[in-house]
Amino acid sequence: MSNGNVVEVVDLHKSFGDLEVLKGVNVTVAPQELVFVIGPSGSGKSTMLRCCNLLEQPTSGSVLIHGQDITVAGVDINRIRTHIGMVFQSFNLYPHMTAIGNVALALRKVKKMQRGEAEDRAHQALRRVGLDEKALSHPNELSGGQQQRVAIARAIAMEPDVILFDEPTSALDPELVGSVLAVMHSLRDDGMTMVVVSHEMRFAQDAADRVLFMDEGEIVERGTPDEIFKNTQHARTREFLARVTDH
Repeated sequence: MSNGNVVEVVDLHKSFGDLEVLKGVNVTVAPQELVFVIGPSGSGKSTMLRCCNLLEQPTSGSVLIHGQDITVAGVDINRIRTHIGMVFQSFNLYPHMTAIGNVALALRKVKKMQRGEAEDRAHQALRRVGLDEKALSHPNELSGGQQQRVAIARAIAMEPDVILFDEPTSALDPELVGSVLAVMHSLRDDGMTMVVVSHEMRFAQDAADRVLFMDEGEIVERGTPDEIFKNTQHARTREFLARVTDH
């Protein structure tokens, strides 16, 4: 294991044609750490996150999970992804399947669990997010906040080493955001390693161990929530925080 870190992003570059989206990003995530990534839209936050499980292939640089470089040729990315949970902005649930069916699917397909064992694990995960009573509901019978909590249950059921959250509350009505953040807070309290891209600044201040500010494909500033929110060193960070906290 490399330096004990769960995730290491080393000199990560990503271009789409002539557009350079990531310009040499370096990130480490320690076990049980919650790293929060903030920055304006288009700064590369989601692209960086998607490179961490090869939903996007980096142009150059490395991503290491527990010291294993997952960007080298011949890596079994499907096996690697069993260690990396991902929660998206759009919940990505199968509409024809119940909540428990959505949570159990990867357990059966990827972890090769028998149906009964997979459904037991899925019930545990749904209980964890406060939704076991909705196990037999379909996504169209659930609020957006409930659907996102099912998506989180699907991620934690796999018992990953880290969960990546890509704008998990941005598609939700404001009154539904709190229930999702409460689940994320409890996961943090239980020691889940998480990387969160989000505009929920209050949650970042309350829950993050470290905050990274990205702008134009680079990490401009990094530090504790107090260092970033109360003692900002960079003008770009100050300008961004002034814009997002004025509302």
